[in-house]
Amino acid sequence: MTTSSSDNDGQGMIVNPRPTADNQDWDGDEADRADRLRFEEEQAMIREQSEARAAAKAAAEAHKEAHA
Repeated sequence: MTTSSSDNDGQGMIVNPRPTADNQDWDGDEADRADRLRFEEEQAMIREQSEARAAAKAAAEAHKEAHA
């Protein structure tokens, strides 16, 4: 079977659209937006846990110095 130019229309190809110079407002599809939201929520949770751990560590060091 020979492939003509009409057979090469992109069927079966993986297409990963990316913003181009003429399409800077491309925001992806629902899955892309959900992934970004989930990532932002995970980052916020990591930040909160890190801040809580730092505060607990500082409190423990202050308590240790007060009783030394």
